[in-house]
This record gives sequence, structure tokens and C-alpha cells, in this order.
Amino acid sequence: MSDDERNVLGGPLRTCGTSPMTGFHRDGCCRTGPHDLGVHSVCARMTEEFLAFSRAQGNDLSTPRPEHGFLGLRPGDGWCLCAARWKEALEAGVAPPVVLEATHADTLGIVGLEDLRAHAVPPWPVGQGRGPLN
Repeated sequence: MSDDERNVLGGPLRTCGTSPMTGFHRDGCCRTGPHDLGVHSVCARMTEEFLAFSRAQGNDLSTPRPEHGFLGLRPGDGWCLCAARWKEALEAGVAPPVVLEATHADTLGIVGLEDLRAHAVPPWPVGQGRGPLN
């Protein structure tokens, strides 16, 4: 990860999730760029409510897809969401919690910091569950 990757708080971008591996670049971070048309920049902790919402929107994140190396997400997993999908979930009242330190600064072009702060949770402790390694 480049040193110039910043989170929504202006600090260095932290890892969002490595088990399962997340991010547009599948490096565990919510980095984005010109090739990431979905802007997968929001580091969210999955909830049952959000997973059901996403499934109803046509994006089933909880069903394993072994042919794509995807084990399926469970509540508590860290995952880089499209900023627009997180905003949709916010408007529907089912936005999952956000790890601000692992949410890319480009998110702020789509979602306001105040909304993100209202759903903020602390980063995962090192080595905990299916969260990140750092």
C-alpha cells in the first residue's frame, strides 16, 4: 500500500479485513482508484441486517462461491463496501458499522463524514476473529 493512501480522518489507511480477503485489489485494504468503478472504499463490519439488505438488492454477499474463492460473509466480518451501497443502506436504516481508520478518504465524495462517524466502531484488535491482521 502506498504511503499516500489516507483514511477519512486524514491518517494512514488501515487494513479492513484479510479473512476473508477484501478490497477491490484483494489486499485487505479499501483502496480505490480509476479502475474501481464501484468505489469499494467503506470498511464495514457486516451485520445480518445489512447482508439481508444486500441480498435483496441483488448482491448476495453471504452465500459461498467456491468457484470464485469466496467463502461468503458472516456478521462481524470486515468488508470493503461500495460507498454508494453503504449510503443506500444508510437511507434504508440498515447501514453496517464503519471502521473510520480503514475507510478510504475518497468515500467523502459520496458519503458525509458526519454519517460515517455516527456509525463508527473501533478498529479490530490485532489477531481477533476474521478481522484484519494489523
